[in-house]
Amino acid sequence: MKTTITYKSNNHFEIKADFYQTNRKNAPVIVYIHGGGLLWGTRGEIDENMIKLYTDNGFALFSIDYRLAPETKVVDILEDIKDALQWIELEGPKQFGIDAERIAVIGSSAGGYLALNTGTFEKRPRAIVSFYGYGDISASWATTPNKYYCEKARVSKQIANSLITNKIITEATVHERFLLYLYARQTGEWIQEVTGMNPSTDEEKLRSVSPIYNISEQYPPTLLLHGTSDVDVPYEQSTFMCEALKEEGIEAKLITIPNGEHVFEKDFYHPNVQGALMQVIDFLKTHLA
Repeated sequence: MKTTITYKSNNHFEIKADFYQTNRKNAPVIVYIHGGGLLWGTRGEIDENMIKLYTDNGFALFSIDYRLAPETKVVDILEDIKDALQWIELEGPKQFGIDAERIAVIGSSAGGYLALNTGTFEKRPRAIVSFYGYGDISASWATTPNKYYCEKARVSKQIANSLITNKIITEATVHERFLLYLYARQTGEWIQEVTGMNPSTDEEKLRSVSPIYNISEQYPPTLLLHGTSDVDVPYEQSTFMCEALKEEGIEAKLITIPNGEHVFEKDFYHPNVQGALMQVIDFLKTHLA
């Protein structure tokens, strides 16, 4: 059963989350953060198979929205994630009977990047799972033109600019905003668009919102999953993040999906995917016990 709540609002916007109940009382909680290059996406995009996987295994689930770039920049988007976690901690037990002391944050792609950042928050989750996320937005993979997207028909600056609004948005479909992302990846302007920072002159500021550079000994246990054929986010982003965590003594593991593409779990019943997802459940059960 799904219940929609508003976890943050003011005169200019409201941000919602969908709560999915499980049969377990005082259940541990998964907070899911959608992808979309930080430019598009909604809480409703989480796959039905994934919802069932989590709730059937005894986890309550919140799928959250957040303000989208470029109208809102990464620093403020991260504040939304903090506020969502705070709402769940304070209101979740009262409204849904969950155990808000046992929270894991899971994210896909840009959501994986945001999930990895939660390990640097003052109030951290118990565990983090990153599906093809990234830990470094100051690196050349993110700040220079992407070879794969450059092979596609070029998007004009005029078209890209026409997709940017003059108001705060918290939900957008891929059809509404993909050309903006395509333009940004073709030109290498993506990170500047979503952060408001210039990679040439603001490297230290970019590192401040790149979790790979902000790992402390309090960083939560982390599971990373990534396909080797990902053309959107390089597989190496997860290998580098995993190595950096281990160097700091943090429990970390990378599950490699051979020949896996971006959003590999859409092939939900593939044996490699099923095997990986069972490891995700085992990891969650271990750390949210």
